[in-house]
Amino acid sequence: MKKKWGIERYLTIVTILAVFGLWFGLTATGAFSETIIPSPASVWESFLDVAKDGYKGHTLLEHLGTSLERLVIAYLLVVVTAVPLGLLSGYNSKIRAILEPIVEFYRPLPPLAYYTILVLWMGIDESSKLALLYLAGFAPVYINCVSGVIRIKEDYINGAKTLGASKKQIFFYVIFPAALTDVFTGLRTALGVEYTTLVSAEMVAATAGMGWLVLDASNYLRSDVVFMGVIIMGITGVLLDRIIRFVEHKVVHWKGRT
Repeated sequence: MKKKWGIERYLTIVTILAVFGLWFGLTATGAFSETIIPSPASVWESFLDVAKDGYKGHTLLEHLGTSLERLVIAYLLVVVTAVPLGLLSGYNSKIRAILEPIVEFYRPLPPLAYYTILVLWMGIDESSKLALLYLAGFAPVYINCVSGVIRIKEDYINGAKTLGASKKQIFFYVIFPAALTDVFTGLRTALGVEYTTLVSAEMVAATAGMGWLVLDASNYLRSDVVFMGVIIMGITGVLLDRIIRFVEHKVVHWKGRT
């Protein structure tokens, strides 16, 4: 097992180095202009410049902090609402019949399609941005929770009933633990969906945030700043996903065991 993990880590490192090597090679040949593909050196210089002097009146940490604040608030709202509603919908077909049509209707819609409606209803301040991120993250968590409950074997529930367990006890001691793997799958998916929606959320009346920084820099053909922002967002997304996986490992400690 250790040997296999060592090989996988080695392949990951080689892949990352290959991507950076390809990037450096393409820019070193001069076949592409800096506007299309900036060199790693220019992206690094832009990072140092923005980290030191900021961008459009805000420091790099302020841009990153603003985006993370929006993301975390919406994500926590998803956790406290989508998880219980999804579990209850999987357990109770009547609740599922009420919520599922709504979720299935808006889930495939592009975020920008209903963002304009949210702006009309809630204005251009933070509330519409948080609502957009919330809706983007709600659907995957809800669907995975419902799926997790439905896939639970009837033998588990019937066994608890024969031992005299009430519906409440069955829900908290049988259904909830058995569905936790799917719950965390939904939480990880929701984080990725919310992060990709962050750029859309910061398109309207925003003056700070990593998504806004990337959009604003693209308007002025600052590809070096765009690449820098995308790389920072990617690294931040990986770290956030690692945090969720760490929590999952601690909570669902039986995952993968027979």
